[in-house]
Amino acid sequence: MKEDRLEIGGAKINCRLFVGTGKFPSHQLMQDVLLAAEADVTTVALRRVDSGAKADNILDYIPSGCKVMINTSGARTADEAVRIARLARAAGAGNWIKIEVIADNRYLLPDNLETLKATETLVKEGFVVFPYMSPDLSVARRLAECGAAAVMPLGAPIGSNRGLKTKELVTIMIREIKAPIIVDAGLGKPSDACECMEIGCAAVLVNTAIAVSLNPIDYARAFSQAVQAGRLAYLSGLAESVDEARASSPLTGFLRNGD
Repeated sequence: MKEDRLEIGGAKINCRLFVGTGKFPSHQLMQDVLLAAEADVTTVALRRVDSGAKADNILDYIPSGCKVMINTSGARTADEAVRIARLARAAGAGNWIKIEVIADNRYLLPDNLETLKATETLVKEGFVVFPYMSPDLSVARRLAECGAAAVMPLGAPIGSNRGLKTKELVTIMIREIKAPIIVDAGLGKPSDACECMEIGCAAVLVNTAIAVSLNPIDYARAFSQAVQAGRLAYLSGLAESVDEARASSPLTGFLRNGD
């Protein structure tokens, strides 16, 4: 499927599984997971980047060719998210930014209005912006119109591993929004990622499910293969779902009445 590349933010991406870097017990395991998934994009929280560190800088463990998308984790307002993005670029972490603005401490749901404000500002400053948001068609449309590289609706609350609970809303967004739709947060099983790809998502972002699994390396491979399978199914055209049975082979013409 190498010919089916995702072109976004001036980059051509082969692997549609984006992998987060949080919750791994070591940077080495994180690197092994990224390699196993053949990930082309990874997200890193700015607070975990120490460009002045003499050793064990997380960026040193990102495989060559894997694009780093700094996320604004910890931001509670648009202004804080913008400040984090600017710091990231000044620190040499690039201009790919995942906007994550969360003021809700219990459910960790994104603040769509503050996310839109941050996106509008950063797009004007030349950032490639990936806003994480609660599925809402009107907000998604405005994010795309202001220049977001993609729109990233949640599948379920962060770290819940509950799967694609927002399927109907995400499906509507895929139909109505021209920007790529990338489901982020809540996916717990490879089959969840496959489901996202089958309905037409451009990619998925997974972190917790892989990081906390018993075998993160193999689980990353499983997610990567599931994403490929779901994408291929979508491109092939899913079979129609019907209410009544349909025989796969003719039921007449082989036996005659009375034989």
